[in-house]
Amino acid sequence: MGDVAKTRAVVLGGSLAGLFAARVLADAYDEVLIVDRDVLIGVEGPRRGCPQSRHINGLLARGQQVMEELYPGITEQLFADGVPTGDLAGNVRWYFHGKPIKQQHAGLVCVAASRPKLEHHIRERTRALPNIAFAERHDILGLETTADRSRVTGVRVQPLEEEGAGEKVIDADLVVDATGRGSRTPIWLEALGYARVEEERTKIGLGYVTQHYRLTADPYHGDLSINPVASPELPRGAIFTKTDGDRVELTTYGILGDHPPTTQEGLYEWIKSLAVPDIYDALQHAEPLDEPVAFRFPTTLRRHYEKMTRFPDGLLVTGDAVCCFNPVYAQGMTVAALSALVIRQHLHTGAAPDPFQYFSDLSRNVIDQPWEMTHTVDLSFPGVEGQRTPQLRVAQAFLNLVQTAATRDGVVAAAYMRGAGLIDGPEALMRPKMLARILWNALPWGKPAAQPRRRPPAPVEKPKATVS
Repeated sequence: MGDVAKTRAVVLGGSLAGLFAARVLADAYDEVLIVDRDVLIGVEGPRRGCPQSRHINGLLARGQQVMEELYPGITEQLFADGVPTGDLAGNVRWYFHGKPIKQQHAGLVCVAASRPKLEHHIRERTRALPNIAFAERHDILGLETTADRSRVTGVRVQPLEEEGAGEKVIDADLVVDATGRGSRTPIWLEALGYARVEEERTKIGLGYVTQHYRLTADPYHGDLSINPVASPELPRGAIFTKTDGDRVELTTYGILGDHPPTTQEGLYEWIKSLAVPDIYDALQHAEPLDEPVAFRFPTTLRRHYEKMTRFPDGLLVTGDAVCCFNPVYAQGMTVAALSALVIRQHLHTGAAPDPFQYFSDLSRNVIDQPWEMTHTVDLSFPGVEGQRTPQLRVAQAFLNLVQTAATRDGVVAAAYMRGAGLIDGPEALMRPKMLARILWNALPWGKPAAQPRRRPPAPVEKPKATVS
């Protein structure tokens, strides 16, 4: 008798969602192949196939926990490689509606890595697994299926660097689409005779600009980041954080077409318009290291695969290819990591996962909570179109109470940030003792709200618009 055929899983897309998926698949398949259009191995800077890699990408506290579970010791490896850290609630200067929330440590580990640095470390740890391989510089053309189109059996690809090379088929027992927002799975399914997946979108018209600096004076005073959050009163915000390479990273944003300029002088004026002066003051002591770079994000997007009544076996979808959140809330990478855990849960029998069970669990256990958080905040901006149900308005009113209370009570602030970090569910804020603290501190008889830390502008010249 011959040897039993080896099993193979193919992951489409080598970004973080694909790497996390490959990591869990490596425990169940003899071979895992990651296919991507980009060069991946050895790359330490931004990639063309990941335009957001030039901007701040936050890994929430729950994402850090999952990353550490999948790659033990990686957090300390990142810190050893010059990545700053702190506590999401205790070392980050958050401003909501222009007021600072109370800082209190909540056990929420921040990994302030730039996107390229984080992706490089995760990719190298993934590549170190003996049964994982990469097919770089390959165009992904489509799916291969059985004659009745009920099962996916592989993927058609075309090498980009082999002159005259035609398309070829990579056989697979399981294909996982991690190609991001631009995923062609909906189109491929229609071509195979399946219904089009239902999509949910909210037009937010987000635009942001990122620039890196080296500071000659420290504006943080022990903090890790300064984050004035956009509000309906002023729909502009920013994240100004320490990051690897002894640099600071600024991403500033506006919604509904009110976008930061990419000229240096225009960007400084935009920063001056934010709700608090901290970042503008800091830039008086900053040397730009690169040019301002823009990114546009027109709509959030959720594909409801869990609602489909027919779906081929041998195919799963993960990461932004399923749900693309408002990037301001930094949920995408953490949801990608959590999605990998769901894939792992559906591999325990040794058989190919049931896509219906997988998508149901993914929707209920991973996507619903952050999606509702995104939806609730996005629709608090009057210009964002969408149905504002009574339930949504109640949720928005409660969120305002929590944010007000967080400016007065560090316990509430820490609990709020644990929810924002996807450590706790929303029910944690509804427990009787916590609810009492929120109401006591948010209602008129509560303590006066803290005022923003306003410092006079530093008596130095405005930074020059040069790039080193």
